[in-house]
Amino acid sequence: MRIEKRQVEGKPLTVIVEYPEWNRSVDNLVRKIGRMDLSFSAKSEDSSVMLSILDVYYIENVERKLFIYTKDNVYRLESSMAELENNAEDFGLVRISRTCIMNTEHLKEIRQIRNSHLEAVMDNDEKLIVSRKYLPEIKKMFKRESL
Repeated sequence: MRIEKRQVEGKPLTVIVEYPEWNRSVDNLVRKIGRMDLSFSAKSEDSSVMLSILDVYYIENVERKLFIYTKDNVYRLESSMAELENNAEDFGLVRISRTCIMNTEHLKEIRQIRNSHLEAVMDNDEKLIVSRKYLPEIKKMFKRESL
């Protein structure tokens, strides 16, 4: 594989993938590049902000309101869990409970804790409870990424 980089002023970021034949490696690469392009319009107190999927650690539904959690901040999202789930897989998002969707790009580890519960530890050391019901989805996502 050869990687070339060049700065082009006045043009948007463009990624060109040249390949001799389409295979799983190329598919995974294109999928990962695509994940970098999703953004959310969210609210922070009195202002609106655009958040890249790269900044999102997890999204939580609290009393029918969606909140996006980044490394240091929390934002309100005007959307629904169903809307998010439609594109979740393509962007590294996976549901871990009835009320929470996690960004696997920030997942450090999943470990078993007392009473057969599971805990996801994010790279900022925040801990999320993982429902056993959604564990197969998490495993499926990691299998696909390792291909």
